[in-house]
Amino acid sequence: MARNRQRERAASAAVVETVDGGLAELIPDPERPRGWTLLIDGAPQSHVDLDDPAHLSFEYQRRLGHIADLAAPPNRPLQAVHLGGGAFTLARYVAATRPRSTQQIVELDGPLVQLVRRELPLDSGARVRVRSTDARAGLAKVQDGWADLIIADVFSGARTPAHLTSTEFLAEVRRALKPGGFYAANLADGPPLAHLRGQIATAATVFPELALTADPTVLRGRRFGNAVLLASDRELPVAELTRRVATDPHPGRVEHGKTLADFTGGAAPVTDAGARPSPVPPASAFR
Repeated sequence: MARNRQRERAASAAVVETVDGGLAELIPDPERPRGWTLLIDGAPQSHVDLDDPAHLSFEYQRRLGHIADLAAPPNRPLQAVHLGGGAFTLARYVAATRPRSTQQIVELDGPLVQLVRRELPLDSGARVRVRSTDARAGLAKVQDGWADLIIADVFSGARTPAHLTSTEFLAEVRRALKPGGFYAANLADGPPLAHLRGQIATAATVFPELALTADPTVLRGRRFGNAVLLASDRELPVAELTRRVATDPHPGRVEHGKTLADFTGGAAPVTDAGARPSPVPPASAFR
């Protein structure tokens, strides 16, 4: 009964607005006094705890957080670009864990940016610039070799847009990264994992070092879910990433080297000419 009352209070306090991407809902977290979940057309997009921005609730966001932790020695400020804003969760995380970091968020949905700024304001000391423009157009404005970390977490109608899946797009990512910088992408796919395999093959044409982390059931093609791709021009901290992912509340697996090449299975790289959005998630993915 107490939990039901908590849910009823959360529903009554929800903030609901129409944004460019659909119906945005900010739902209070009944277990965290200033925690909020952002949904777009019913699909969970982000979770934020304004009292504890270092808390990452979503499984894939925790894995992106691990990558941010490993992008440079502890406490060193980062120069980071976030393609896709959501509720600014990862930018808040970097600002909290690496003070004095300089960050750029590129989010196409201007009304969503306004909603998040108003209802979930960034800390006044955070050095975060938000641009309301297309992710690829915003990336093109980033100076050569500027970023230590670029995170791509862009979905439109719960699908990654086609123009963010190609070798040409990833060439722009590498241009904007410093030597030794990290690129991390949140990818979503389900059986037969053709999109995910194609994205690994695409990244392999641009970056010499790759790793993939996901729930084992996703990697086995048993259900639709998220996988996080990490790419760089330097040796990756695979052992430490594996340790961190294995100790998450929902443990994951890391594929690298030959096992990742075997997983890719000869998939062809994607170019702008043949790019397609990621698959439509099944309705069961958000239950």
